[in-house]
Amino acid sequence: MEGLSTLCYIEDRGRYLMLHRTVKKQDVNKDKWIGVGGHFEPGESPEECLLREVFEETGYRLTSYRFRGMVTFLSGDGVTEYMHLFTADGFEGTPAACDEGELEWVPIDRIESLNIWEGDKIFFRLLAEDRPFFSLKLVYDGKGGLLSAVLDGQPLEISGI
Repeated sequence: MEGLSTLCYIEDRGRYLMLHRTVKKQDVNKDKWIGVGGHFEPGESPEECLLREVFEETGYRLTSYRFRGMVTFLSGDGVTEYMHLFTADGFEGTPAACDEGELEWVPIDRIESLNIWEGDKIFFRLLAEDRPFFSLKLVYDGKGGLLSAVLDGQPLEISGI
């Protein structure tokens, strides 16, 4: 099974808007902290999906954003997700409650102390380095363990992430 999705880290004053996924019972991201975004609707471009999902989850309309990379997730349980990763530094609107969990502005230097996916630590580093557009493949074991990572076609050392 394959899916297309977007994920966005909205930045404001050295903080990212993070979503603590606590609501859905059958959620691969249950109790994890992630950015905002979601799955494509038929016919949507990555940008259309991004703008719709960010508005639905946060109440914000993005005014400045960058397409940073593609992340291919192999879950280990038969699911492959092609995630379009964005950052945003401009937004307007009134914050709204999210029906998937709690939204919180978290200082960027505290992100890695949260309950995040191991592979997310890799793309947070790439974002911090302001790396040009990248392709990252993350292979998981089906139980949340990261087995391998490949950046722009080259295997990465993942011990000690």
